Amino acid sequence: MARHAQPKAPRRGVLFKAGLGVTAAGAAVLGAAAAAQAAAPGASVPLPVDSLSRTDAGAAGAGALSGVTHGLGPLTRLQLDPLAKTGVDPLANGIGTQVADFKPVGTHLVTDHLTQGGAVADLPVAGPLTQRLLP
Repeated sequence: MARHAQPKAPRRGVLFKAGLGVTAAGAAVLGAAAAAQAAAPGASVPLPVDSLSRTDAGAAGAGALSGVTHGLGPLTRLQLDPLAKTGVDPLANGIGTQVADFKPVGTHLVTDHLTQGGAVADLPVAGPLTQRLLP
């Protein structure tokens, strides 16, 4: 017995063509409305060119700095190491050495702030710097 392709349901094709027709009609109406609005005299208000050319650089800089400080301020208090205070934190591993009577030196001096759940504000060098720059 030979297999033959089933014919498409004629209802689906009709609905598809109707949808395309409605879409085309909507695009024509919106296009005509946009053209009519653009062609209407006095419909648009021209921008004053002289107010655009005068820029207060000090106020613009202060506004930009204020936005940056308010945006970055909370980020300085986020925990840097997502695995801090867990048993699987790779930064919690460290090595150290001591030569003669000198003070012992190890990697924990660098990683302890992170493995204890510290943020940027808690770091020895970056913390005071961010506290001076950001409120």
